[in-house]
Amino acid sequence: MSGASVALLAGTVSTILFASSALPMLFKALRTRDLRSYSPANLVLANVGNAVHCIYVVHLPPGPIWALHGFYVVSSALMLLWWLRYRTGPRVVAVRTASLQDERRLA
Repeated sequence: MSGASVALLAGTVSTILFASSALPMLFKALRTRDLRSYSPANLVLANVGNAVHCIYVVHLPPGPIWALHGFYVVSSALMLLWWLRYRTGPRVVAVRTASLQDERRLA
């Protein structure tokens, strides 16, 4: 195996591992819509960093780094959008559930 082949294999494996490690977080955020534990500053900085990093990545030859960076761009953007959309979602549901339980007790 040549050095380029080893590098390509390592890049592919690391891309799969990094993406796989983030998928449970994304699925949980989508399923529960509870993103209160995420820092909005971190989510914004991650997206700004990804935007700046795009300048670097587009000048590289296509390869695993493109896939990894694409995954980071999409996942970071989704987390920020979900945080903006659902930041009060679970609390409202909890209040409605408590209100319904109170009404049932009184009836």
